[in-house]
Amino acid sequence: MKTQTSQRRSVIKPFNKPFGGPPRPAGGAPGGNKFRKDGPGGNFRDRNNKGEKDAFNVNEAIRAREVRVVGPDGKMLGVYPTQQALGLARDFGLDLIEVSPEASPPTCKIMDYGKWKYENKKKTQANKKKQIIVSVKELQIRPRTDAHDLEVKMRHARRFLLEGDKVKINMRFQGREMGYQEVGRATMDRVSKALLDLAMVELEPKSEGKQLFMILAPDAVKIKEYKTKNPDLKAVAKKDEKDEDPADEKED
Repeated sequence: MKTQTSQRRSVIKPFNKPFGGPPRPAGGAPGGNKFRKDGPGGNFRDRNNKGEKDAFNVNEAIRAREVRVVGPDGKMLGVYPTQQALGLARDFGLDLIEVSPEASPPTCKIMDYGKWKYENKKKTQANKKKQIIVSVKELQIRPRTDAHDLEVKMRHARRFLLEGDKVKINMRFQGREMGYQEVGRATMDRVSKALLDLAMVELEPKSEGKQLFMILAPDAVKIKEYKTKNPDLKAVAKKDEKDEDPADEKED
């Protein structure tokens, strides 16, 4: 009597086929290489697209059956089947770009995709340079910070404001200093008054736990007037950068 295991083994047929299977087509996966040139003119997208994902459908990536075509000079050429529109683009030696996929039928423009992409990148970089990035610089002071250290802190604050940054003044209270918060507020008022020729108070002194803070924002009009009256600001700024920011004392 055969056991269940021996019966199962008798059913299994030996594998006599060679390993590796049939040879793969020249393009790798079925359908060939997406970026390989095939036929006259080939896939003319690959000279501008090196495999990255495009924001627009270009050439063979356009899936619509027919498209509205705009010529290289900006004139409307009419509605064409997509393959015929691709032929027109090839005749011009340019690319077919789907600029309005939501339209019915989608609108495509004949242009040099590589040149257009390069010009758009340059425009984006130019716009970034024009953007004003405002950051918030923080300065730490204590109720018992002496006059000299406070002057150094305010010089740093002036430099930040002149560079267009906001300044957050933090005052920390420790231990018995919590009973003298009015002294801290008086110091904060003194700092804000000293910087009002460059800044406006964006946030009045506010208590939060063991901390008192306020935010000063640069005033463009005041800064412009200040720079007009003080043309040697660069030399002053270099001198201020050499001054070390004194470390805050940690006392209970």
